[in-house]
Amino acid sequence: MISRPPVVPPESPTPPDCLKKQKAASLVLYVGLVLLALWVVRDFIAVMAWAGVIAIALWPLLHKVESSRWFTGRTTLIAAVLTSAIALLVVLPVGIGIAQALREAHDMSEWFKAVQENGIPLPDSIERLPFGVQQISAWWQANLAQPLRDSAAMKGLHSTTVMTFGRHFGARAAHAVVVFAFMLVTLFVIFQAGPRLSGSLLQGVRRGFGDDGAHLLERMAAAVRGTVSGLVVVGLGEGVLMGVAYCVTGLPHVALLASITAIAAMLPFCAPITFGLAALWLFSQGSVAGAIGLAGFGSVVVFIAEHFVRPVLIGNSTRLPFLLVLFGILGGAETFGLLGLFIGPALMTVLMVLWTDLVQ
Repeated sequence: MISRPPVVPPESPTPPDCLKKQKAASLVLYVGLVLLALWVVRDFIAVMAWAGVIAIALWPLLHKVESSRWFTGRTTLIAAVLTSAIALLVVLPVGIGIAQALREAHDMSEWFKAVQENGIPLPDSIERLPFGVQQISAWWQANLAQPLRDSAAMKGLHSTTVMTFGRHFGARAAHAVVVFAFMLVTLFVIFQAGPRLSGSLLQGVRRGFGDDGAHLLERMAAAVRGTVSGLVVVGLGEGVLMGVAYCVTGLPHVALLASITAIAAMLPFCAPITFGLAALWLFSQGSVAGAIGLAGFGSVVVFIAEHFVRPVLIGNSTRLPFLLVLFGILGGAETFGLLGLFIGPALMTVLMVLWTDLVQ
């Protein structure tokens, strides 16, 4: 007699209420796991964000290089070359500054000793001022022209506050080096992933938010790319032009000053600080015409760059009005620091897209 397997009754369908509860519980679980993962990597979020900004800015270049028949299939080589180029762009100016500082260390030490023993003599340019000569001269003679060995300022240089500041500065510098190293590693991994990473990211956004979400993501990437072009390219251009002006006016260490000016020009309204200090130095050396010429030329360059060139580069790529570009850069920098310079315009792009969809 052949035994038959027991008949299993069909499972009853899950009630709709249970399905809703299961979906809600799954959503809560997913959100909790994502938040937990973000909390675990919280110290590296800024590193990944910086690497993402640089990768977005260089993504068109990466596509062009990969499409070349000489580099087809050599993603590791391309990633290594691009990452090394980024490292050199940062390390080279810092290295130039450190080398220049080391060369000037002996002269600065001798000047410091002379100031302690003899004070700082009154510059000849002060006597040629149209007004305020007596007041400035009296203050200078009372505070700077006397030997500074026993002054309160010199005593403060040897206080525990200055030593604590030095230790904090060293710790911050070491932390910056570590963060930069991790950022380079992250950037190398992103470049090595190449188009697969961008394709999977867009596919995931389309599944989760539809075509509108993918379009919004592309607009945000364009905003970041345009902001990088507007800040970095314009900053480098200002540095080159001001370097020529530094050379013409006879300032020392032109390469170092031009590099500092280029870095400062990448931040909104910071370039006048550098060429303003350079103009003051020329004025203190008696070169009144050079100081006025440098300040005037720098003001014209910054005015054109900040009000015409930079808004065009950023606004054309993001299709944002100038006011939103300005608010995005300044507000982002105030909220997120340097990283906010690039996050701010991207968020303004989201705001603009949402407003356009609302009024249409």
